[in-house]
Amino acid sequence: MNPPELTWVAGGSGLVGRELLAQLNDQPVLALVRRPLGAVAASPLRREAIANLQQLPADLPAPRRVFIALGTTMAQAGSREAFRAVDFDTVVAVARAAREGGATHCGLVSALGADARSGVFYNRVKGEAEAALIALGFDRLVIARPSLLDGHREALDQPRRTAEAWTLRFTRPLAPLIPMAWRPIAADRVARALRFALDQPGPAVQVLESGAMQALGAP
Repeated sequence: MNPPELTWVAGGSGLVGRELLAQLNDQPVLALVRRPLGAVAASPLRREAIANLQQLPADLPAPRRVFIALGTTMAQAGSREAFRAVDFDTVVAVARAAREGGATHCGLVSALGADARSGVFYNRVKGEAEAALIALGFDRLVIARPSLLDGHREALDQPRRTAEAWTLRFTRPLAPLIPMAWRPIAADRVARALRFALDQPGPAVQVLESGAMQALGAP
């Protein structure tokens, strides 16, 4: 009997990554992390590989698919170089390691407005990361571009994102009036939509915009 197929999850300490781990708790998962996932409920089928995600060990068990939910903010990173190190360098390093290890499917959490030709630095880096993953040639790559993520970062011991918190405070009551494409989206919906799409037959590259995820990822 063949062993169960393994999924890698990078970014399990974040909002979407935590939801991915929770939704995959009945499947073999290797969580790629920089520190132990103390805030995430344990699963008997999950292992944690604590490592430098830009230089993953060569002896990691081979995955069939990988989910990448890594990201920071300019405020947290402190500089453009530090931001790019996370949102481009680390994202691409994990994807490349998974591809070289045999992964055929990849799910990436990007951002609304990602565009490699954008004049906005944040959007440009996100778009460049998308392009780099496309070039790796996965059989199936699903790119999720969520709007503002709605969730409770404090429960994950993450730094408070003041601008995000204030925006959510004012937009949550108005959510039904905001077009689906721009409406804040719950992290569990993003995770559910990304998982569902990646498990379905489809084109080599599929982009899920935020409005589509509102429906596809509904409980």
